[in-house]
Amino acid sequence: MVEELVIAGVSVASAAVVYTLAAARVVKQYERGVVFRLGRLRGTERGPGFTMIIPGVDRLRKVNMQIVTMPVPSQDGITRDNVTVRVDAVIYFKVIDPSDAVVQVEDYRFAVSQMAQTSLRSIIGKSDLDDLLSNREKLNQGLELMIDSPAMGWGVQIDRVEIKDVSLPEAMKRSMARQAEADRERRARVINADAELQASKKLAEAAGEMSKQPAALQLRLLQTVVAVAAEKNSTLVLPFPVELLRFLERAQQPAPVAQTGAAAQPEPGQQAVAPPAPGPAVDGPAAETMSEPGAVDEPVQEPKPVQESPAAPEAGPQAVREPGPRDSFAEPTAGDAVGREPDGVTQNAEGPPSVRPLPPAA
Repeated sequence: MVEELVIAGVSVASAAVVYTLAAARVVKQYERGVVFRLGRLRGTERGPGFTMIIPGVDRLRKVNMQIVTMPVPSQDGITRDNVTVRVDAVIYFKVIDPSDAVVQVEDYRFAVSQMAQTSLRSIIGKSDLDDLLSNREKLNQGLELMIDSPAMGWGVQIDRVEIKDVSLPEAMKRSMARQAEADRERRARVINADAELQASKKLAEAAGEMSKQPAALQLRLLQTVVAVAAEKNSTLVLPFPVELLRFLERAQQPAPVAQTGAAAQPEPGQQAVAPPAPGPAVDGPAAETMSEPGAVDEPVQEPKPVQESPAAPEAGPQAVREPGPRDSFAEPTAGDAVGREPDGVTQNAEGPPSVRPLPPAA
């Protein structure tokens, strides 16, 4: 009798151990348990830790509550401005209702992935290329709203959606590179023009300061020569000041002739001397007889240039006689026109010279 009781107790204990091992479940901290009893969902969710179910009657399904990072495959699409692009993205989501994630959808991961792909294609067709490249924050928000709306009924919350990469055709890349290069060149030219404007203003101020001290320009020239010579150049370029050219040009101009009508002002204590009467200059004994003893030497005026008379037209053959000692004369030149009288011209002391006719040729 005792042996039978012992055997029965051991059997019950063994059955209890087997039942406990079959009914025992462990739910991790980041998981939640959903229990189906005879195919029907139990209202309460099993939290993390040790839990028991009825073996053969209950079925426990664990759902991960962590944030899931899922890459969205690259999608080819045409933007609103007819540019073919390939865009890939990444999506972050998590389960907020384990019961809906198990009951409402067969595989919530696959459902979220397909919804992300279709939403990404839709957002590509509604956007321009510039928006895809520069305004991604707005596109990310729109993509998140498009995926999150149907996912809420699956017990899934979309945490964040990011467009990861935008692939462009090679022709479009070259066009964008040319556009960027042209824009950079335009900005460089604007900056250079602005710098030239500022430099011209500063140079104008410097020129105004140098004009007050003419020696400053020469010092600046010497500084430039020193700076160029310090670089060990074989050729030295020396700037030539424009002021020196202007000085040489003024020096080459003839001096203005003094007016004869203006009388010189005598110094105090001296007697005013009347200017000589105009007349041709006379050399030789006539000049000596015209000067009187005790007369005051007057400054000799410069002779005025004598205009040459035009050549007489050639005449026919004429008889030529032998010149005598009285009528021998040489043809006057430009140098003999002043200070010498040819034969046939007599000096009149009281008036202009008189012309004496030559004797006729034999």
